[in-house]
Amino acid sequence: MKTTLIMSTALAGIAFGASAQEVNVVSWGGAYEASQVEAYNKPFAEETGIKVNMIAADNPATPLRAQVEAGNVTGDVFDVEVSDAIRLCDEGALVEIDPDMLPAAPDGTAAADDFVDGALLDCAVANIVWGTVISYNTTKFTDNAPTSAVDFFDTETFPGKRGLPKNPKRTLYLALIADGVPAAEVYDVLGTDEGVQRAFDKLDTIKDDVVWWEAGAQPVQLLADGEVSMTTAYNGRIFDAMVGEGQPFEVIWDGQYMDLDMFVIPVDAPNPEAAMEYLKFATDTQRLADQAQYISYGPARKSSAELVGMYKDGKTEMAPHMPTSPENLESAVLDDPEFWADHAAELSERFNSWLASS
Repeated sequence: MKTTLIMSTALAGIAFGASAQEVNVVSWGGAYEASQVEAYNKPFAEETGIKVNMIAADNPATPLRAQVEAGNVTGDVFDVEVSDAIRLCDEGALVEIDPDMLPAAPDGTAAADDFVDGALLDCAVANIVWGTVISYNTTKFTDNAPTSAVDFFDTETFPGKRGLPKNPKRTLYLALIADGVPAAEVYDVLGTDEGVQRAFDKLDTIKDDVVWWEAGAQPVQLLADGEVSMTTAYNGRIFDAMVGEGQPFEVIWDGQYMDLDMFVIPVDAPNPEAAMEYLKFATDTQRLADQAQYISYGPARKSSAELVGMYKDGKTEMAPHMPTSPENLESAVLDDPEFWADHAAELSERFNSWLASS
């Protein structure tokens, strides 16, 4: 591994010379971005001498598409969701990535065999596995705490406002889970008119109590401020608030929505060689394991799992907080990019119409 890194660094120096000593990385901000700075950016800059400029966006796919369409690409590496990576690749907006270019695992296992299923696409390489989970403020439920997706929709037993993303992808599935649909059948049900209606009927039961959020930092703030008693949120954001900041929150793993985040490089990136070197460096076994010291997202490489240890506080074991821990997977819904490629437009239109109705 050290030999690989030294060779990579040497090649970087030869390729870039003195003219391209920076790389622009667009990510999601907050605790997630901070984990990338510590695990990827600082060691990359130290090893290569290439400065990493970090740029935050609510959804990095949005500025990526805008830059490509405008013919003025300023970002080099973008951190995007799987469905966006597939669409942008199909549209010819992204550079293709050969898995053989990626570093092997420490035991020599090829990258193609070391990444988890779905982590390597034609134009994208995954770095994390993450979950959208339910979280609640423990000060709101001192006697009887919620434990399930069903409880999230039970505002009589568990009173208070609910936080949900203004996004059909991460709301409709939860409504079906709470209505008794097994996780493995969610997409089959949601692929029918009756299933879609069933999901909206369930959402109707709490519509008047929902506070809608659009950026990852919002649900954490809503919980902290007491504006909601329960919300869905990205598990790493909640972990950072609970463990890093001492907020009185708890996580409900029932019905988590699991997804991958992918690194992509746009066509016409200003620093393409530096971008590729950064992508390879940031997705090697050690770097992905290092990120788990700072946030509770699962590494996208199998070989990273055994290297995941303690949180940066030196006392919190990270494994139980990972979306990929076996006990947290029992009712998880895995993102299905093919389903959303086929149904995103119609379900978004239906969702927006439902939001606008009284």
